[in-house]
Amino acid sequence: MRSRSSNLLSFLLVVLVLCHGVAMARQSMYREEGEEEEEWDERGGGRGSDEQRFLLPRSEQVVRTDAGEMRVVRSSGGEIVNRPMHIGFITMEPKTLFIPQYMDSSLILFVRTGEARVGSIYKDELAERRLKKGDIYRIAAGATFYLENIGEGQRLHIICSIDPSESLGSGPFQSYYIGGGTYISSVLAGFHRETLANAFNVSTEDVEEIFNSKIEGPMVYVSDSHSPKLWTKFLQMKEQDRLQQLKKMVEFQEGEGVEEEISWSWRKLINSVLGTGTGNKKDKDDRGTSKGPDSYNIYNRKPDFKNNYGWSIALDESDYKPLKHSGIGVYLVNLTAGSMMAPHVNPTATEYGVVLGGSGRIQVVYPNGSSAMDTIVKDGDVFWVPRYFAFCQIASRIGPFEFFGFTTSARKNRPQFLVGSSSILRTLPYPELAASFGVSVDRLRNLTEAQSEAVILPSAAAAPPDKPVKVERVPNVIKSFGRDMMIMGLE
Repeated sequence: MRSRSSNLLSFLLVVLVLCHGVAMARQSMYREEGEEEEEWDERGGGRGSDEQRFLLPRSEQVVRTDAGEMRVVRSSGGEIVNRPMHIGFITMEPKTLFIPQYMDSSLILFVRTGEARVGSIYKDELAERRLKKGDIYRIAAGATFYLENIGEGQRLHIICSIDPSESLGSGPFQSYYIGGGTYISSVLAGFHRETLANAFNVSTEDVEEIFNSKIEGPMVYVSDSHSPKLWTKFLQMKEQDRLQQLKKMVEFQEGEGVEEEISWSWRKLINSVLGTGTGNKKDKDDRGTSKGPDSYNIYNRKPDFKNNYGWSIALDESDYKPLKHSGIGVYLVNLTAGSMMAPHVNPTATEYGVVLGGSGRIQVVYPNGSSAMDTIVKDGDVFWVPRYFAFCQIASRIGPFEFFGFTTSARKNRPQFLVGSSSILRTLPYPELAASFGVSVDRLRNLTEAQSEAVILPSAAAAPPDKPVKVERVPNVIKSFGRDMMIMGLE
């Protein structure tokens, strides 16, 4: 009896040990899977992650006055971001000026609505150009420039890329204002008043009057009752006088002894700042030098691809040479109601996009084949797609879907389409491809050759429904940006 009990006890102990071992193994397995998911989450993705992970909802106000504002949507971080890029939104009231400054980041401007005059110093000459809706214009890091809204009774809306690769790392970018006063400091304000008076060859009282002016911020009115006298007079100057005024704001006169050494080092610094300007297209309204690269109007270009379901445009360094210096491309896509930009991969660059009009659906897929994002976007939403990730955009059935954006490469983009008559599935040999799917060649051929359209496809079944869809975590600044355009009848 005791022997039987002893054997039973031994058997129960063995079973208990085995169960414990199996439980520990399963727990270890789950922990490893969980760590893998956590690692994906830290990179910006993974199973069970937020379905809006590739939207960029956070925005911050970097400039705000009665004359306008600038907000920035920061790039996402993480290992899958091969090159960060911030997206800026500049809004200026009629007859206002974004005062002369230079930044530690290069900008690619896209005029969404309105008209602007941008001025910069290019090889010691003033390059001042007029920009209209659809114009693309590059401002190099360190280039002194100013921006004026010249549209009659119309707000100016500009979307810009902000390349932080040359940034000092304090915030999305750092502005160095040439002008300034009590509420916004000029880069000259830190020098002793006697030093500035000696450099400008004026009295210290004259220096005090300039640097104690009541400029309320980087954006100011330049006419009517709002007008600060300093900047109104500046814009009313002739070309050569305006150039000299800018130079006087940033150059020291030659002196003797120690002052000569200071003068030389300051001029060397300013020459590096002012000698990196950009020009623009030649226009009868342009003032200043015609040197430098032209701007480029994306709406005047014929689409690279067009069919009954939409069109797309992609600008690279061969189209607009200044893009080569920034290493950034530009694109614009318009999809008709219910159509789809076919699932594809960008093997050369990360894409950042801004919805300009309409609404649609964006799907992004992880390398493991799971869904990374499947969400509805509308006017003003900012999204991004990492390099190599497969994705598609689908217009809603209620109207066109238009989006504009930047890519992190200025080279010619050759997206690889996964579906459609131009897809890589039709380029690869069928026997090998069929074997990889585990199906017959005939069955695979029937699948891949059923679609006769390429690039932009009809897809009414997959398009978002007619009913409005509630979208959360949308940046307020971008929503107001879209509302302003609709209120003004510009959609």
